[in-house]
Amino acid sequence: MTTPTRTITCLLPSRRQRKGPNPSPPRPSTPPSLAGRIPRISRWMALALRLEQHLRQGTIGDYASLAQLGHVSRARITQIMNLLLLAPDIQEALLFLPPTRRDRDPIVLRQLQPLAALLDWREQRYLWQALQQRFYPPPPPDHGAGANHAHAP
Repeated sequence: MTTPTRTITCLLPSRRQRKGPNPSPPRPSTPPSLAGRIPRISRWMALALRLEQHLRQGTIGDYASLAQLGHVSRARITQIMNLLLLAPDIQEALLFLPPTRRDRDPIVLRQLQPLAALLDWREQRYLWQALQQRFYPPPPPDHGAGANHAHAP
């Protein structure tokens, strides 16, 4: 018995340089506020949403097929897809985490697995807030423009 093969085709941008009198203008540099890289957990959340869409549409049959296509284990696919069990507001927060400027990502998949295992979204949100405050503390309060000046006696 043979299993049918599936082919996924996607278009990738060409990296060939144009030869001619009108070279493309240089790209503007990234603004400093956007410098850094997208956290891996944000990319995995986006991937989980995209893979769920393929599963619902029937483009891909099951987690085993996803694992085979992605060259990862079925366990890893399950871990990534477990992100879909998080409360919708947590999923959204994961998608919009600030860029990682250096070193390692503050929040990793291993930290979110216990949250995803909880059925109560209120409990998830409580633990998510604690995790966020640990790695993304709120900015100090602004006490007005004149608060930083020392007053002479």
